[in-house]
Amino acid sequence: MNKLRFIKDEGSEFYKELNEQIEQYFIDNGLQKTGNAKMFFKIFLYFGLDILFYTLMITSHSVFAFYAFYLLMGLSILLTAFNVSHDAAHGVAVKSKFWNRILFSLSFNLQGNNAYVWGKNHNESHHLYTNIEGSDIDVLNNPLFRMTESQPLLWFHRYQFIYAPFLYLFYSINWFFFREILMLFNLSSRTIKVEIPRVEAIKLVVYKLLYIGYMIILPVYLLPFGWQTVLLAFLLNHFIISLLFVAVLGVAHLSDYVAHPVPDQDHKLNMSWPKLQLLTSIDYHAESRFLNWTLGGFNAHAVHHLLPNVCHVHYLNIIPIFKALAKKHRLTYMEMSYGESLASHFRFLKMMGKSEHLIPMRYEG
Repeated sequence: MNKLRFIKDEGSEFYKELNEQIEQYFIDNGLQKTGNAKMFFKIFLYFGLDILFYTLMITSHSVFAFYAFYLLMGLSILLTAFNVSHDAAHGVAVKSKFWNRILFSLSFNLQGNNAYVWGKNHNESHHLYTNIEGSDIDVLNNPLFRMTESQPLLWFHRYQFIYAPFLYLFYSINWFFFREILMLFNLSSRTIKVEIPRVEAIKLVVYKLLYIGYMIILPVYLLPFGWQTVLLAFLLNHFIISLLFVAVLGVAHLSDYVAHPVPDQDHKLNMSWPKLQLLTSIDYHAESRFLNWTLGGFNAHAVHHLLPNVCHVHYLNIIPIFKALAKKHRLTYMEMSYGESLASHFRFLKMMGKSEHLIPMRYEG
């Protein structure tokens, strides 16, 4: 991973004042930045739903009930990831560091993925160097998609905005079966390599086998529906959560409004880190109570990137502070409707499929 240096600009003053005002907000209201009673309720709710739907699935008496509870369990697990895993990865779901680690490890590893690999790279790569090829692990170099200017423009990329939704169906299956396994052999479609300690490599394989065990093998063994029915439920579950996952997160950084900065030969960017976050993130309906509850604040992505030390349950109260300071320092904060952000995402795919260079659209808020 290329480590980069930033400069000071108007974003630096904005960020300094933002932290001061956010700190004062929590002091004045006698609050902790970590989760509150609402967060504790959400933790018990989502883990409880995971267990409930799995129990109902594994004891189903009809194929219809089996599919219904299997897919509801998949949705519940995804919402657990949005609302619990993510904040726990940042150490803010609860006050205790120990319980944050437990919550993150449980909720992530039991999905068959490796908490260490994702957590380390999410915090030390994606959050630090958002949208920068060679530094942000979430920047892809997949031959089927053209997402960066450095990738060669091939004839079929002109159709990527059409075939993208179909390929998005396989996002979580690819993550489970290929993405992390390839990392064990230093092979990846990511633009940076990932070193996995031996103990984590062993855990990665063990949890994947465990996941296959309780999601496929155990239902086949306990239920009379046949392996074809169970396998189809497994695939449908992954297709649905893949589409939802990409729909929620894909629009945040892959948009024709956002920047894809390129550092100079000395690994320096001509902007501050806070300004980078504002230029590379799209928020949609940031002050929606419904989306804050269901998506764990992922719809307020710029806010999260700049304030990862604050639990999402506080976002609705601090976003007005955030917006006012961005306006004061004449910084562009990109917020729009979800429909607009989705349209922007597909315009980005279309543009990258037909043009060598990407010139971000000017955001008019």
